[in-house]
Amino acid sequence: MSAVPVKPLLAVLNGERQALAPKWMMRQAGRYLPEYRELRSEKGGFLELVYDSAAAAEITLQPLARFGVGKGGLDAAILFSDILIVPYAMGQKLWFEAGEGPRLAPILAETDVAELTPDWSRYEAIYETVRHVKARLSPEATFLGFAGSPWTIATYMVAGQGSKDQAAARRLAYGDPDRFQAIIDAIIDATVPYLVGQIDAGVDAVQLFDSWAGSLSPAQFEQWVIAPNRTIVEKLRAARPGVPIIGFPKGAGAKLARYAAETGVDAVGLDETVDPVWANEVLPKGLPVQGNLDPLALIAGGEALDGAIDRILAAFPERPHIFNLGHGIVLDTPIAHVEHMLARLGGGSTA
Repeated sequence: MSAVPVKPLLAVLNGERQALAPKWMMRQAGRYLPEYRELRSEKGGFLELVYDSAAAAEITLQPLARFGVGKGGLDAAILFSDILIVPYAMGQKLWFEAGEGPRLAPILAETDVAELTPDWSRYEAIYETVRHVKARLSPEATFLGFAGSPWTIATYMVAGQGSKDQAAARRLAYGDPDRFQAIIDAIIDATVPYLVGQIDAGVDAVQLFDSWAGSLSPAQFEQWVIAPNRTIVEKLRAARPGVPIIGFPKGAGAKLARYAAETGVDAVGLDETVDPVWANEVLPKGLPVQGNLDPLALIAGGEALDGAIDRILAAFPERPHIFNLGHGIVLDTPIAHVEHMLARLGGGSTA
């Protein structure tokens, strides 16, 4: 009977420190890769790619095909999809304006969430993508699914688009907290089965992206970030025990310690503004962390990149650690810099 291949990144999520930190990059499947741009030019717009399961699977696997798996390569595939699939399934219309980003309608600043007509079949193409990837993925690679956290999803649903300060959602949360709570509850109810579906289709672990967590006051952070994420973790753990959950509250700053202690996530992602030495000191002992190279340091390359990598690795001498960026890889990132980073993390030559 053959041994089950070790998945180093999954082992870290389960609390096992690795001699070499396993690695992946947020948005590693995407537009900085020429092969992605070529496929997108053939298939059309972003949403069309997400709903073409064969193409979405190909995109998910492109970074691993280019950079390899394991030492000197990547240790995880991250599902190619979008956090706004959840409000789309909840009944909002979703489209992407060229050069301007996503749009949702009707906006919940003007419409009650109960008036939306859900179409849960909109999850099925995503599950099919997972199945396609799982059939082709290296057995040493961890497969990560994801969803947006309720606060971040709510900001888009309320305003109908992204914004710099999430003012529309914050105004509603302060002015009519009961109505805003109903939106958050509806997002939770849509997110848990979505993640369960991803797990059942083949992902090994999931990440909750709270991209706009940094815009909230401490009390609002407790109400709209910590509490909803804790509920998702509890429900997901009850439904699919043993599947690791990564929480990524971007911009949380000093509130990160409470997030880690109170949500129950299995690992915490650190954005590039977090001092990794501080994080190692204040986060619960033994809690795995992920991060937190500045994506712009990766663009800079050279001594700036090497120094940043070394400082992050040195900050976690005993803690289980997954090396990642502090946020998504940037469009104009040189491929050679990514190769250099992976080689350095793999203990190989970086000449």
